[in-house]
Amino acid sequence: MATLKHQLTTLLHFRPLWRLALLLSVIAIGFLATTSNSYPIPSAPSDKVNHLIAFIELTIVTRLAWPELRAIWYAPALLAFGFAIEGVQANLPYRDFSLADVAADGAGILIGLLPWPGLRKIDKSDLRNSPESV
Repeated sequence: MATLKHQLTTLLHFRPLWRLALLLSVIAIGFLATTSNSYPIPSAPSDKVNHLIAFIELTIVTRLAWPELRAIWYAPALLAFGFAIEGVQANLPYRDFSLADVAADGAGILIGLLPWPGLRKIDKSDLRNSPESV
């Protein structure tokens, strides 16, 4: 069991993986938000649910990629990304600008900022776990 916990901890601390995941997520979300083709991608019947899920994921991956960064820096950047998507969609003939989508993005960011088990706790090292604490 300790080995699995150690492997998961190592995975959670592997920041290059989470930074790559964030980059790929931003590219994928940007593509899906601006494409005119309907792809057979599992999604919710409501566009707002898709926005909510996407921004929960973006927020959690951002937290994993930069755990030392405070939310005051990345939450506005993620919301600006949501506004940028809507700005691009406003100029596309097959998409519309929607403040409700931006609100769903903001709700997703807020949910992603909730305390998730393990995200903060793993970064805190305890002196009782050090070899010198015999």
